[in-house]
Amino acid sequence: MSTDEQVLDSPEGWVADHIRRYVATGGVEGHEWQPGVFTLLLTTRGRRSGKLRRTALIYGRDGDDYLVVASQGGAPQHPSWYLNLRDEPEAQVQVGAEAFTVRARTAEPAERARMWPTMTAIWPAYNEYQSKTDREIPVVVLQRR
Repeated sequence: MSTDEQVLDSPEGWVADHIRRYVATGGVEGHEWQPGVFTLLLTTRGRRSGKLRRTALIYGRDGDDYLVVASQGGAPQHPSWYLNLRDEPEAQVQVGAEAFTVRARTAEPAERARMWPTMTAIWPAYNEYQSKTDREIPVVVLQRR
């Protein structure tokens, strides 16, 4: 990913505001979104548009890896960022002030079973989101390159 390309932020009002504050302050504002709940910024390449897309996601850790959940609030379809990662698994991440490249993969079933409680301990609503949809909500592993 070229760092000189324009990045389109998530269009949702409060999410876009969160991202702007996060970027402007180098993560000083926004990294800890709520007490004990931390977010990272994920930049993917649009699978159809080819444009860079950035969104803020709650994350957890599994060793050196970062974990994010493709919940979309329990919607019946996967979020766009997840579909983008399936087509192009290399992405950019900003955690606080630190930015780096990752390779994304969907957790295998046994991994997901182990990782899901880690993520629901951080954001218990993921269990509610899972109960609202027939799809299995993916846990995505972001491995630093």
